[in-house]
Amino acid sequence: MNHFGEKIKELREQKGLLQKHIASRLDIDTPMLSKIERGERKAKREQVPIFAKELTIDKDDLLSLWLADQIYNVVKDENMALKAIRVAEE
Repeated sequence: MNHFGEKIKELREQKGLLQKHIASRLDIDTPMLSKIERGERKAKREQVPIFAKELTIDKDDLLSLWLADQIYNVVKDENMALKAIRVAEE
């Protein structure tokens, strides 16, 4: 599961932006951005607002997607993950 990276790539391609453009705004190299888009590396929380600005997407929507991926990565191998999430919601 890599909704954040997939969304970043989709938006970047829709806008016709090159990876090097976004990577330079994030102060990372192009291969690192490529890994984020493929889900091989995680974007840092402080990068989310930069992504949002460059890709003209609501910052809170993108942050929610980023957080969802973080949660998924923590609980993906837990049999009780859904129950734990329900308890956390309460």
